[in-house]
Amino acid sequence: MKNHDHKTAATSKNGSNQDHVHALSIDRTFSSETVHPYDEMTWSYRTAEITDDKGKVIFKQENIEVPEAFSDLATKILASKYFYGDIECGTNPKEGGRESSFKQVVDRVATTISDWGLEDGYFVDESQARVFNEELTWLLSNQYGAFNSPVWFNLGLYQKYGVGKDSCKGNYYWDQKHDVVMRANSQYEYPQCSACFIQHVDDNMDAIMDLAKAEAMLFKFGSGSGTDLSSIRSTREKLSGGGKPSGPLSFLAVYDAVAGVVKSGGKTRRAAKMNVLKDWHPDIEEFIHAKQIEERKAWALIEEGYDPSFNGDAYGSIKYQNENLSVRASDEFMQAAIDGSKFYTRRVTDGQPCEEKDASHLLDKIAEGTHICGDPGMQFDDTIHKWHTCKGSGRQNCTNPCSEYLFLDNSACNLASLNLMKFRTPDGLDAERFAAAAKIFIIAQEIIVDRSSYPTEGITYNSHWFRTLGLGYANLGALLMSYGYAYASDEGLGLAKAITAAMTGVAYKTSAELAALKGPFAGYHEAAHYGVPHPPEKDNVSSMLKVIELHKSHAEALDHNSPKPLAEFAVKAWKEAADLGKRYGYRNAQVTVLAPTGTIGFLMDCDTTGVEPAIGLVAYKTLAGGGVMTLPIKSIPLALETMGYDRDTIEQVCAHVKEYGTVENIELSGKSIQSGLKEQHIPVFDSAFRSGMGKRYLPYTAHIDMMSAVQPFLSGAISKTVNMPQEATVKEIRETYIHAWKKGIKGIAIYRDGSKRSAPVKTQKEKEEAQKPEVQVVTEPYRRKLPDTRESLTHKFSIGGSEGYITIGKYDDGQPGEVFIQMSKAGSTINGLMDCVGTLVSLCLQYGVPLETLVKKFSHVRFEPEGMTKNPHIPFAKSVIDYVARQLGMEFIPGYKEKMSPAIQEDDSFEDRNPNATTIEREAPKVDKAQLEFLTQSEGNLTCPECGSGKVKVTGTCACCLNCGTSLGCS
Repeated sequence: MKNHDHKTAATSKNGSNQDHVHALSIDRTFSSETVHPYDEMTWSYRTAEITDDKGKVIFKQENIEVPEAFSDLATKILASKYFYGDIECGTNPKEGGRESSFKQVVDRVATTISDWGLEDGYFVDESQARVFNEELTWLLSNQYGAFNSPVWFNLGLYQKYGVGKDSCKGNYYWDQKHDVVMRANSQYEYPQCSACFIQHVDDNMDAIMDLAKAEAMLFKFGSGSGTDLSSIRSTREKLSGGGKPSGPLSFLAVYDAVAGVVKSGGKTRRAAKMNVLKDWHPDIEEFIHAKQIEERKAWALIEEGYDPSFNGDAYGSIKYQNENLSVRASDEFMQAAIDGSKFYTRRVTDGQPCEEKDASHLLDKIAEGTHICGDPGMQFDDTIHKWHTCKGSGRQNCTNPCSEYLFLDNSACNLASLNLMKFRTPDGLDAERFAAAAKIFIIAQEIIVDRSSYPTEGITYNSHWFRTLGLGYANLGALLMSYGYAYASDEGLGLAKAITAAMTGVAYKTSAELAALKGPFAGYHEAAHYGVPHPPEKDNVSSMLKVIELHKSHAEALDHNSPKPLAEFAVKAWKEAADLGKRYGYRNAQVTVLAPTGTIGFLMDCDTTGVEPAIGLVAYKTLAGGGVMTLPIKSIPLALETMGYDRDTIEQVCAHVKEYGTVENIELSGKSIQSGLKEQHIPVFDSAFRSGMGKRYLPYTAHIDMMSAVQPFLSGAISKTVNMPQEATVKEIRETYIHAWKKGIKGIAIYRDGSKRSAPVKTQKEKEEAQKPEVQVVTEPYRRKLPDTRESLTHKFSIGGSEGYITIGKYDDGQPGEVFIQMSKAGSTINGLMDCVGTLVSLCLQYGVPLETLVKKFSHVRFEPEGMTKNPHIPFAKSVIDYVARQLGMEFIPGYKEKMSPAIQEDDSFEDRNPNATTIEREAPKVDKAQLEFLTQSEGNLTCPECGSGKVKVTGTCACCLNCGTSLGCS
């Protein structure tokens, strides 16, 4: 590796060296010179307690010091995820005890970064370092921003507590003194701080196994990894010594197993993994089918009684469940799919044509997989390359697991996100404070780069060489709502554009200022990167300046839908970023992404995550005495106030949301219940899913419109879920992929509502009866007894392995008049209870209670035993009562079975609907639609794998538990 003198690296357009700035300009915007940030705040002591779904305490820590403004959820996440140490060892972290105050966490992060910045020449003196430290401390303490989880996990433990001094060798780091990659003496002296990694794999066994090891180390310290497997030769080629290659899918199973056994960060975060295959790879069709085939294996296992839960035997026995899969599609492929043209795959070894494929058929199969289980997603290769700042160093081949970070192979990115609601004023976003916060975080993230460690020499080299950062934001959906803008309205899109343009403009401006101080990133003037000895270009100056101009031109094109002051601020920031960059270059090849912000979003008490809209209109507050209170999200009253509603109406609407989960007027028991909201304002509160008893939700085009609006102002991409309704067809999903490609989006993940039966988010209460039942009025109770001799039917059932019998006696007209339920042994408690239930139901039927009323009342009542059944019409029962009620409906209510049974299939067969299906697809075990929906939802996290809670919230392509804070992603 060559040494580089960064202080002479920046050159002007004519090649002459420029005088470098010797200090950054860091002013106080948030903190006070005379009062420490902690002393401006009110602090309180809390107990953080997390229970599982049975009420058993799985985590508890008392006397936790947090800001008074922290919610209980933010406190739980802080205590259970980010506090270092062992509760059993006391409260002194230097002796192995557990941290007990947010001050300790912020201090070890902010102070360590400030000390590093002073030592590494970012600050001119201790006074400037102190200003930076207190600004960063203020922002973190007041929930204005947060770093990605690995920073909270790892940074400062060695410097503050001496953690790891006696540990084994750590990862690799860049030795700034000698300009070389070195191996750290311990695991925490140079902490792993990046959440996002992209790794390369060569087509040989050593490289394939080295990747598995490197990924395991990434997962251990809380990060996610992505790899393009297109470099591995296909099953249709030959090995150099003869024989047939295993192909990328065989090794995909190995990587999946590694991800499945390594807890991310040594905590309760699930390992996050992305694998990509390019459209030209000969094994692309098998890659597209991979998860669908495994899903069907799980269905067959569950049909035989295996546990269908997230950590159950069924899904634990199949492959590819710990990783996201995406097809990397070129413009050529997409156009061929639209035109119905042929498309040729090519051999990995020599690039020669391999097989002819029907591009349209492949896109159909991608859409079919998404319809069934959410995989694969799609990434659009030529769009990605258009915005690539370092084209001279090669193409971007993959993303991180959540798809927001795209860059060269063997690279890393540390993330941070700003809480947009903190910068809200009644007159609009405070651009000056927003810019000041963005600058502080960019500087902090830049300092972290060379003070971090990385799992391989290649990643270490490229992290130093390109210094990619990922600043983003959270709470956009809440901010738009608070201003009275519908999520994808012209005003909503306009504000989102201006915010994103301003953020990235300020970030690149700051990066240029850092380049003036420290020199541009080494790869700016020398395109070589690890693993590419002969790059196609000598530098990346031209490609980067062209991309900056492309960003700038989009900022200058902001129209009247964007708030004028913010748009003007953004244009000014981009002009300064471009001008400074031409003079000094840039310190960072990339600066912004939009991450899912799952765990850190909840740490900041955000109503909405990342760029997402509201999932629903209610939030959940756990009560100290047990139970959960449903409350309207905080943005609702603010939005109503902005739109001019008086206090009484605001209280009426909020009470309506609290009770019914929606702002819509509803019909209940034959009566219209008004929310008090004007009809023209209802779209402001449209959410990703139907909320509560409401019927409205955002169309899937709204998600694509938002992604398309902000994408031109981002260095990287967007972790974003495009939500589609349950009734969406394979054809509609296909068209959505095409629409996203045409709109210039870099990548897209689609979730079809209801495709995962164990829904990750519940936004609707069980619907109450719309009308009162019609009951014949009599002067005194009348009981219609059954004849002494009557027909009956007996039905055997099994619920989660618990067996029983239902016997139903019928009147002469064939209607039910009595029910007997037999379970367990005579004399047992459960048998006695079931006997009493049967008697009560029989009396109701004989006294004229409509069967429809009983079925509606007792369907979906939940208690043990619950689980899978062998009844194709009721594949899953939440309780015996649930099963009995629905079985009565299936047998005796006209039309009930046709409407409610998942086993009622379309007339056409699988073969008819899929004439091009492969043999293995045709022969795979088949199950009905309800099992399909239930199982894919179970695989999509109905319940949290740690605490068992059903309150798991989707955040982009990841998810986070609202009960214990467990993250199922990389934020």
